[in-house]
Amino acid sequence: MKLAYYIKKKDLKDDERVHQPLRVLREKGFDVYDVAASGGISDGTDVLLSFGGDGTFLTAAQLAAAAGIPIVGMNFGRLGFLSENRPEDVVNALVSGEYTIESREMLMVGMDCEKPQRWHPMALNEMTVHRIGAAMLGVDVTVNGTPLPAYWADGLLVSTSSGSTAYSLSVGGPICTPDTRVLIIAPIAPHNLNVRPLVVPEGTAISLVPHSREENVVLTLDNRNYVIPAGTKLDVCVAPLRLRRLRIGESSFIEALRTRLHWGEDLRNGI
Repeated sequence: MKLAYYIKKKDLKDDERVHQPLRVLREKGFDVYDVAASGGISDGTDVLLSFGGDGTFLTAAQLAAAAGIPIVGMNFGRLGFLSENRPEDVVNALVSGEYTIESREMLMVGMDCEKPQRWHPMALNEMTVHRIGAAMLGVDVTVNGTPLPAYWADGLLVSTSSGSTAYSLSVGGPICTPDTRVLIIAPIAPHNLNVRPLVVPEGTAISLVPHSREENVVLTLDNRNYVIPAGTKLDVCVAPLRLRRLRIGESSFIEALRTRLHWGEDLRNGI
């Protein structure tokens, strides 16, 4: 089996915790190479390994989705919702073949202006538009061609179910299990009290037009930022590509909520 690996943080490149699983995999007969050093994913690669946290996973996911190969995360970060596995568990699963492959929806964003540099139109967790200056944004939103009341806020996000435990959660969005086929539309720091996050089916076509007193606004796709002109129309939908992700063991989304986000911690629950 041919494996690529991706490391974003320079200090991890010399970390023995990284070198150890790589040595074991090579000793077991795996062809393992550094995707950054090689300049890209080479033909015949079976799996991409992501060493780091969820931010590293999101960057590596772009490479895996484009190459059409599965990705698995080894957690060296803080939270680890996407990059959830211990290195030794990944090694054991690859050697034994005891894993499954799940697929996750991704967002695709189109725009009616010139594309920014290093433009990549897909996101696993969410896309957002943000204000740049002090003035709030007015965001016109249509859902399958039907206009919603304008949002007045610091910004607006559209999230996948995978992203429901990321930025969407921090702005009051609902928690969705990863297999829920929905998108979440949620304002960021809204300036009116009668707006709430909206959940729509995954096949919904969403259009956003941010208006601002400033000349530009910020567009984000996962951990990537772009500056675009205010008034740009953004078309958001589920991407034709899905991210394939290795799932190891009987990992539980609910258990992850309890152990990583401390969901339900309350003295009355005996926790």
